[in-house]
Amino acid sequence: MKMRKFVALAAVASMLIGSLAGCSGNTDETSAGGGAVGDDAIQNLIAATEGTVSLTVWASEEDQAYTQGLIDEFIALYPDVTFDIQLGSESESTCKDTVLTDIEAAADVFTFADDQIQALVDAGALQPITAYYTYDVANENVAGAVDAATVNGQLYAYPMTADNGYFMFYDSSIYTEEDVQSLDSMIAAAEASGTKIGMDLSSGWYLYSFFAGAGLTLSLNDDGTTNSCTWNEAGGTDVAQAIIDYFGTGVLVNMTDDEQATAIANGEISACVNGTWRAETAQEAWGDNYAAAKLPTYNLNGTETQMSSFSGCKLVGVNAYSDQIGWSMLLAEYLTNESAQIGRFNARGLGPSNIAAANSPEVQANPAIAALAAQADYATPQRVGGNYWAPSQTLGEILASGNPDGTDLQTLLDTAVEGIEAPVV
Repeated sequence: MKMRKFVALAAVASMLIGSLAGCSGNTDETSAGGGAVGDDAIQNLIAATEGTVSLTVWASEEDQAYTQGLIDEFIALYPDVTFDIQLGSESESTCKDTVLTDIEAAADVFTFADDQIQALVDAGALQPITAYYTYDVANENVAGAVDAATVNGQLYAYPMTADNGYFMFYDSSIYTEEDVQSLDSMIAAAEASGTKIGMDLSSGWYLYSFFAGAGLTLSLNDDGTTNSCTWNEAGGTDVAQAIIDYFGTGVLVNMTDDEQATAIANGEISACVNGTWRAETAQEAWGDNYAAAKLPTYNLNGTETQMSSFSGCKLVGVNAYSDQIGWSMLLAEYLTNESAQIGRFNARGLGPSNIAAANSPEVQANPAIAALAAQADYATPQRVGGNYWAPSQTLGEILASGNPDGTDLQTLLDTAVEGIEAPVV
């Protein structure tokens, strides 16, 4: 293992030397992630290549056909190089576990869910992105996706999608585009129409939006298992009271995802906070009136405060033990560039992390993906330990039901934070 690690590091060092030679004076392309490279560096890579370039790529079962097409295009770009690129199937949700079983035997390039990155970095499985060939990864993707691909200030993966998050679906026959900018305006419009707005406050995934919007933080500690939470600090009780007041209207109602699906279909709710997986349900119910937007602002002590959200994305990593680091990185760029992300959206409906792709006419024409892209500026990657979920669920349910026991709000938040920050046993 040590010998192979040495080979991998030597290979990337050689690539970087070539990269620096290839981009001399090209200062307009410098990125925070490392040295900029371009055509010269690719030619240097080609010139340094002997024999067949053998690579293994892992993509999800659903992404096999599209990924194979991209691989075929990549091979055609370099007719002077002999490639043997094998595509295997591996779920993004289980990729970490498979890679960590035997890193050296894992694929050269693989796709994984962003919440797995810390474990992969800790195990030394991911090659740091200290240079790039064809595009600036850090500057051309939305900030949330770049943050998700970064550990301790170092970029370790290539964002491929940014569509695991939430936003506001709505029936445009009831709400105007101006209405959906403010939760107060939405509640007024819903009340006038005799409908309601659904949100699952029994899930910490959604409860987070109020506290994070107010600048109160939730983060994963360096141990990778415990949390740090400031929800009980100054301003926290104001957020809690605002939540109680909003759900106390009887218009904003606490509903699970399944309950929202039923309520959309039967006309009970005319808007809901949810994700792309609920788009088909809303579109079928509201037809031409189906619309979506970023989350609204809410009134916090007289100040309109933008609701935040968790975000999630899929990333492409390069195995640090690959015998072909340079070609693996170049292929990873190709699988995640602007064109590839637009094509993946058209083929599979997956939301791009690439800024230009997210702003393309094709993507903007999709209400859910466009709303998710708009929410990206107010979203942060989900990085929480296991002890977050139960206390946040309890807190959300108490606040949504109006704090029926009359518990002092500071005590309520202190208790929740104590549970959220509790050691994992």
